[in-house]
Amino acid sequence: MEQISPKYIISLINKIKSELKQQYSSSDIRAYLTRWIEYYDAFNQNFGICLNNNGDLDLDATLHNIDDETLLKIAIDLEIDTPDFLPSIPIFKNEVKSSYKTAGKTFELACKKVNDEPDIAVSLANSALESIIKEILKDKRLFDDLYNDNDTLYKLTEKCLKKLKAHPSQHIPDEIKRIGSGLLKCCQAIEDIRSDETLVTHGKTDTDIVIEDPILAFFIINAVSTIGLYLLKLYQKDYPIIDQETEIELPF
Repeated sequence: MEQISPKYIISLINKIKSELKQQYSSSDIRAYLTRWIEYYDAFNQNFGICLNNNGDLDLDATLHNIDDETLLKIAIDLEIDTPDFLPSIPIFKNEVKSSYKTAGKTFELACKKVNDEPDIAVSLANSALESIIKEILKDKRLFDDLYNDNDTLYKLTEKCLKKLKAHPSQHIPDEIKRIGSGLLKCCQAIEDIRSDETLVTHGKTDTDIVIEDPILAFFIINAVSTIGLYLLKLYQKDYPIIDQETEIELPF
């Protein structure tokens, strides 16, 4: 994740602290923050809960112990405005983590490989977006089998936009047509870069171009986040998640 200004982070921590105290008791604050801990193995985790001499939660020390990306996720969860930072990647991670686990893991791995293996990061981001669109198109409420496993990102996006009434060929407002057209061009570019400029492509030679600049990989991952969020919001607007319990017919 890109470096965030320390001044911005300090301001964000103060907002989070204030919001937590307004919404929760001291014990609930500790329970809430504990749920944000991710355990990588028996000895490593993303942050720890800090205690004072009395054994109570040291809220200031704990918040300053949390990494920037997790702080942004907490701020988003608490509905704190982040006008100086558009956290598309953290929001996208949150969206896919619970409902699209395979895509979520793929996207997490893409983010981790940006600096050391930017071409692999691009390929993984492309795959994550493909997976999410396939999950959308599997929804039976869309009425037909809309894709096959050979469809690439561009084709999947085109089918998705048509079903969500946002394709530039449809009778829709001009601004939506322009968004749909631009989105398709972006997906085509991401697909072409993945196909032509990564080591995932078969038959690469020493003279072929391979992405080596993390800046380009980070830009593409940001683009994937933005596209993914837009499609998910369009989908969820017309096809909200079904509560499985309400779908069970009672025997009387």
